[in-house]
Amino acid sequence: MATSRPRYLSAMAVLMRLISLVLIVIALMLLGADAVSSLERQGELTVRSLGTIWGILHQYSLDAFKSWIQNHAAFMAQAVYSSLALPGWAATGVLGVILAFVFGRRIGPE
Repeated sequence: MATSRPRYLSAMAVLMRLISLVLIVIALMLLGADAVSSLERQGELTVRSLGTIWGILHQYSLDAFKSWIQNHAAFMAQAVYSSLALPGWAATGVLGVILAFVFGRRIGPE
């Protein structure tokens, strides 16, 4: 007698696959934007960090977040600042690929 997974687990896997696809597409867009910016600057390598991208989208919220981290979670401040220095395309792309592998399609009976 085969037991089937609950319906919500299947829906969650589909949602996570969709999120992974969106993250991979964002990473490709950011990588393309960095490539175009590098070409515009006559080959000078341009890589935008997560902090730079967040600042472009909404500088005030980035400043507020950094202030909150510094004042309320100082023990995590250096780790947060380091993660904000990661290239935007690498951070979103790696997370998207990991989610795609974890929640990928299963072959065989479920």
